[in-house]
Amino acid sequence: PARYFDTKTTEPISFFLTGLEELLAWQPNSNDDFNVSAVPLAKRQPPLQSRRPRTLVCHDMRGGYLEDRFIQGSATRNPYVFYHWRYIDIFVYFSHHTVTIPPVVWTNAAHRNSVPVLGTFITEWTDGEKLCEAFLAGGEEAYGAVAEQLARIAQHYRFDGWLVNIENKLSAAAVGNLPLFLQDLTARVHSAVPGGLVIWYDSVLKDGTLRWQNELNDANRMFFDACDGLFTNYNWKEEQLERTQRLAGPRLNDVYVGVDVFARGDVIGGGFDTDKSLRLIRQYGLSAAIFAPGWVYEHLGKENFLQNENRFWGLLAEYLPTHSICTLPLTTSFSLGMGTSTFLDGKDEESGPWYDLSAQDIQPLYPENQGTLSTSCCLQDAWCGGSSLQLQGTIPPGEERVAVRLFSLQMPAPPKLFLTLLYKLEGPQPDDFTVALEVTTWDSGMCFEGNPTSLPEPNGRYHPRFLPAPPPGLAKLLAACHRGSHGWTSRCYELELQDCSLRDLSLIVSRQQPSLQETSFTCLLGEVRVLDTASVAASPPQVHGVTASQLWWQ
Repeated sequence: PARYFDTKTTEPISFFLTGLEELLAWQPNSNDDFNVSAVPLAKRQPPLQSRRPRTLVCHDMRGGYLEDRFIQGSATRNPYVFYHWRYIDIFVYFSHHTVTIPPVVWTNAAHRNSVPVLGTFITEWTDGEKLCEAFLAGGEEAYGAVAEQLARIAQHYRFDGWLVNIENKLSAAAVGNLPLFLQDLTARVHSAVPGGLVIWYDSVLKDGTLRWQNELNDANRMFFDACDGLFTNYNWKEEQLERTQRLAGPRLNDVYVGVDVFARGDVIGGGFDTDKSLRLIRQYGLSAAIFAPGWVYEHLGKENFLQNENRFWGLLAEYLPTHSICTLPLTTSFSLGMGTSTFLDGKDEESGPWYDLSAQDIQPLYPENQGTLSTSCCLQDAWCGGSSLQLQGTIPPGEERVAVRLFSLQMPAPPKLFLTLLYKLEGPQPDDFTVALEVTTWDSGMCFEGNPTSLPEPNGRYHPRFLPAPPPGLAKLLAACHRGSHGWTSRCYELELQDCSLRDLSLIVSRQQPSLQETSFTCLLGEVRVLDTASVAASPPQVHGVTASQLWWQ
């Protein structure tokens, strides 16, 4: 069927639903198994519900369902990817179809990086009015059926909830039932999807007129009260943030103030000035909704996209509280889910562009330190997948080393860790440098909620012990200790800890000889793994009853 499979290639594709009839007729179907997310939402610290401002990203690009609709990837050159997951809390996939089911490749990539994904339920123009009249004015049975279907769809495809956007005027009967519909949808989503969310877009008012308020106020408050949050329109001024802060009270973090990166209308700042809007929003302790950050790709072009993307998010980083990884194993080859070649064990196995966000790895922090350090993605060389992490920087005169924070961690340290590292030093004198991992910790009794950037200094700094060969019994898994090839160096380490919590994993680049000169380095990271020795040694569970379906032989 054309809904589930591309008519030209027969490949499975992601899809949307149009109109009330398609929504109410929707049933799970053996053809849509490809659309079910295979990656559970990874845990994070602090949890999403913590009392701190959040960051929502609303992805709206040329109508949606572009090359990202191909569930098993495509040979797309210079595609759009998002990878600053550590800096955001919620990802919304937006389109103008009635029911936007997020393409499963996005759900997989976001979940792997601890970010929940919302679809969009939208009604607009006169068709939207008719649709709303049909299900809202119809009473409890009619709106209950819509709420039930939306909750079932999120549960079936394993994404995390809905942005609800009613962009048309409503009759008195319809608007009277709207808060009840939102309450019903929110309750059903919460019960069907662990950690599920329903967010309302600032559009229609309690009297049924369509007038964007750019704030939380008495005309739209009953919708905010009926669900998990409000996403405001984009044309706000500072006094509206002040009023919103007062009215939201303890639910301050549930108001996501809209920022249009395309800067349409009368706005404080978009594009590379988006930080101006964020600075104000954070002054009032409010959450932010960054709309269409694909501006970087659409407006500035595909050619220098990765550079421009790092610049865009680097400018915002000080206003984006990050979240930490809190489960092991942690293993990543830094792949973006795209490439100009496919690499395996450091070798270019297959030249040619590819794009598959489901194959994106856990992403690191992307620290920038103006002048002394930059972190970027390198597509020209990789250990596995399509890209490696490139660190370029200088060691200042008289100093011996520079530390690059890769991951923020927040979990009790197991008694013993194994760590593996694959790297490649580039530049004129690679032998002048050594590369190692560093783990910082704090005492177990210290537990923090809130913005990890304001945490006290770690009180333990460890350089794991280098293992020339893997311990017996782990040789197969830790083959990395022997397997440097194609110019890559591999290192294996172990670290024993007691009564403390992990905090940061950093890469240390040191000079071999002290020097009064400034020294520049370029280092590619191909893979990092942090493993809990106890669970590595345990044998994996046996798998039974495997079946295969939807096979296409070529």
